[in-house]
Amino acid sequence: MDPNKDQSYYHLLPEPEPPLSPAKTQLKDEGKRGKNTRLEDIEDDHKVISEGSSTLRKTKLNRYALAGAILASTNSILLGYDIGVMSGAVLFIREDLNITSTQVEILVGSLNICSLIGSLASGKTSDLIGRRYTIILAATTFFIGAVLMGLAPSFLFLMAGRVIAGIGVGYSLMIAPVYVAEISPDLSRGFLTSLPEVFINIGILLGYISNYALSSLPQATNWRLMLGFAAFPAIAVAIGVLSMPESPRWLAMRGRFAEAKQVLVRISETEEEANLRYTEIVKAATFIRHESSSSRNWNGKGVWKELLFNPTRPVRRILVAAIGVNFFMQASGNDAVVYYSPEVFREAGINDKKNLVGVTIIMGIAKTMFSLLSSLFLDRFGRRPLLLLGSTGMGLSLAGLGLGSKFLENSNSKPDWAIALCVVAVCAAVSFFSIGLGPITWVYSSEIFPMRLRAQGSSLAISVNRLVSGLVAMTFLSISKEITFGGMFFALAGIMGVGTIFFYLFLPETKGKSLEEIEALFEDKNDDHKVLS
Repeated sequence: MDPNKDQSYYHLLPEPEPPLSPAKTQLKDEGKRGKNTRLEDIEDDHKVISEGSSTLRKTKLNRYALAGAILASTNSILLGYDIGVMSGAVLFIREDLNITSTQVEILVGSLNICSLIGSLASGKTSDLIGRRYTIILAATTFFIGAVLMGLAPSFLFLMAGRVIAGIGVGYSLMIAPVYVAEISPDLSRGFLTSLPEVFINIGILLGYISNYALSSLPQATNWRLMLGFAAFPAIAVAIGVLSMPESPRWLAMRGRFAEAKQVLVRISETEEEANLRYTEIVKAATFIRHESSSSRNWNGKGVWKELLFNPTRPVRRILVAAIGVNFFMQASGNDAVVYYSPEVFREAGINDKKNLVGVTIIMGIAKTMFSLLSSLFLDRFGRRPLLLLGSTGMGLSLAGLGLGSKFLENSNSKPDWAIALCVVAVCAAVSFFSIGLGPITWVYSSEIFPMRLRAQGSSLAISVNRLVSGLVAMTFLSISKEITFGGMFFALAGIMGVGTIFFYLFLPETKGKSLEEIEALFEDKNDDHKVLS
């Protein structure tokens, strides 16, 4: 099979009444794909199925796959809500608990730093207990943290809740995109895998609304309610996930082929589509099981060694792409801009707390709308065009924000046009982020790793994401005091310029390809050897 060939046959449907007995026999032949399955037999079956299909049609979006993707992505509301609600709650926490700016930075950034623990552990955990139960674990951990934050009588108690919630966030950020990628049809994977970012932005917007609605309550009560309300969506996620299917790729790697077949039939629009997906998955899973010393109980052993100490050239390129896109996602300063937007707007001349929170709602609406728009067009225009558009636009917006901030810093009159420029520039920056880096980082992180490396490879990349996010959040105010907000935004604009060049050079287009085909994009063109996923 030529890895460079456009293999759109994954969405071929048959002529009106073709003889499909080989395909149907394969789908219904329970239990014959096991430890002793021969790779040659699978390849022969794959050729029979592919040759029997000749009419190209676009696969419909399967409702069961969509429901599973939505339920898994709902987990991301938890992080979004925390980001949004903390931006307003910290205004009241600072006064109620009488904490310093340094403590504010630690409070805000600690969730991201602690999410590093969850993201590092999530890959191995999901390989051991499955994708679905890892989502439940993430929601349960965040629930405990939210309750502790809502009941916090002191700064230390509040920090304890942030640490636990952060671990839950780390789990959810890795597992939701990976799970969605593994159940999604190829032609709609971009849309479905970007849903976690859409739900993050919905969560941010809900956090802003919560801030606005509760800001008039007594100071000792309002911020506790703001943070404690996060427990309710965590409960809903944990219950809803029980109705979701397990990832068919995880089931296949564990040798549970009959269950994988059943899931594929439910998440595919036709029996023929299920056959095609099943054949490719079994081919990759059988290779893994033949290579594994304990194939019946494959649990991801040795993956970290392969990723970090003995990677092949394609795997090394995949790591560079995945870690790079996650690094620039957070080095862009998006999370810090969202967290500290009230501080930025206050510096711009908006002093009333309720007005500060109200402006953030406008920003939240813009983020949510543009993330949804990007998700809808990811599978039509591809990853690269939207990523390059978003990063370029974000760099220009940050430069505009730096210009407006610099003018206000050197002006005593605080003219309305400069304030308006800052507000528009912030909204533009987060909107361009939601078009490009926001959704596409999760899509790339979950789809470019081979199947045997996907969970733990994604967890490594997202750990870098969380580490950089925490460092930026914990140093944003301190650095801004030294070089001013204007200087900080100019620096972030420069980082986005470098990021845009990186994306252009190192991130290939993955639109329309199966997860099992994508590894070929990172191989040498003159290399005939293909490492199976």
